[in-house]
Amino acid sequence: MSNSPVPPSRSLSRRSFLGIGAAVFAQDSLAGRGSAGTLRDPSVVGRPRTPTLPGENEAEIQAIETRLACNCGCTLDVFTCRTTDFSCTYSPKLHREVLALKAKGLTAQQVLDAFVAEYGEKALMAPKASGFNLWGYLLPGAVILAAGAGLVAVIARRKAAVAGATTAGAAAMPGEGGAAPATNASAEELERLRQALSEVED
Repeated sequence: MSNSPVPPSRSLSRRSFLGIGAAVFAQDSLAGRGSAGTLRDPSVVGRPRTPTLPGENEAEIQAIETRLACNCGCTLDVFTCRTTDFSCTYSPKLHREVLALKAKGLTAQQVLDAFVAEYGEKALMAPKASGFNLWGYLLPGAVILAAGAGLVAVIARRKAAVAGATTAGAAAMPGEGGAAPATNASAEELERLRQALSEVED
């Protein structure tokens, strides 16, 4: 008769445990389905939002908002921020301002001008190409062109130096008749050269 202890019976079998684990992780995260917590439900990550009406996302509204910068510090435009960052409270406010200005009959450019008048140039994703801002558009291109011209000049100078060295080397070699060309070398230097050549030939 064995005296080994009998393990206590488990109330949960291994198969049941794995089944529970699979049920926990098998959550449907596709848009429009699944439990609360997906991006379609902004209230779970931030304050409750006023529902957006279909007319609020017209192409003209989107075009205006993509040219306006969100001032929450995200560096995104208003449209991108309000449709991707549901914790932002700035972009919905700016969106409502755009809608209010459009409701007054303002054109897209007038809406942008109104934002600049209220918030300054920082309200735009790209500053106007006038005055000091023009340097921001022209300077990078000018620097690239200057760097390219400098690189071409350096390459041309190096090619000329290599070509000159090759020509000088060819001139220093003896001619076909065996006669040494005229050089600026002293007699002592020529003698050393002859000795070195004779050592190599031996």
